[in-house]
Amino acid sequence: MFSSRLIRRLAVGAAVALATTAAGVTTASATPSAPTPVSCSGCWHPALKTSWDWVLSSVPKAPYRAVSMYDIDGFNATSSDVAALHSAGKKAVCYLSAGTYEDWRPDASQFPKSLQGSGNGWPGEKWLDIRDVQKSGSVLRGIMDARLTMCKQKGFDMVELDNVDGYNNSSGFDLHYADQIYFNATLANDSHSRGLSVLQKNDNEQIPDLLRYFDGALNEQCNEYKECTTSQNGSYGLDQYVSAGKPVFQAEYKLTTSQFCSKDNASNFNGVRFDIDLTDKTFQPCR
Repeated sequence: MFSSRLIRRLAVGAAVALATTAAGVTTASATPSAPTPVSCSGCWHPALKTSWDWVLSSVPKAPYRAVSMYDIDGFNATSSDVAALHSAGKKAVCYLSAGTYEDWRPDASQFPKSLQGSGNGWPGEKWLDIRDVQKSGSVLRGIMDARLTMCKQKGFDMVELDNVDGYNNSSGFDLHYADQIYFNATLANDSHSRGLSVLQKNDNEQIPDLLRYFDGALNEQCNEYKECTTSQNGSYGLDQYVSAGKPVFQAEYKLTTSQFCSKDNASNFNGVRFDIDLTDKTFQPCR
């Protein structure tokens, strides 16, 4: 469903080692330059302060919570579900896993075995070889673009692209920083070309390079791991989105609201405590 931070942290050293050849030259040099950002003037751009709920284990039904935005599963939700949210004055975000193969999705048979790598820690999920989008006539880009078109046809306003940090995990592929930038930027552009705004999910280390492509960020547990702001990290932070006038949606699972809400509010993040399975059982917003 979403990236395991434990797996990511254990894999950082291995990813760095793979990035360097015996001669000290990174193989990422073969990756093409990131595409020019595609603007989306007609897209919905949420305000810095936007109330939200995140429900993936089921499709929420009325009566809804008193929030402005719902982030829900793009496959499980129907156009009628999205229309109902709109009728209730809510915006709808289409959750998609962009970086993993999920064996239960209706398009699962379209993914070649060669693109399926190691498991990402969630049942039925495997990391994808995102380098495929660099090819002319990419199979992977075709699948993802079909998913984005589905989101648009169902009436969604925005997209959440999950698992977009495979380069920083044990994916089973020799992925590099530049490969991830190219993949994430390409799908952000493809979202914009369909009139959909798009959220950067986690992958905080790449914020400085991805900020110009995305319309906001959605993060998990940055307070728990003490990695929310540039002052904590050194060169990257979710505060850079806020400085650019773009909202940050921040989720915590283990910390209590007393442990993180004052920090999120001070940073102008839209912080909420959820249960980790996103069943809507737990909903404790900071503001």
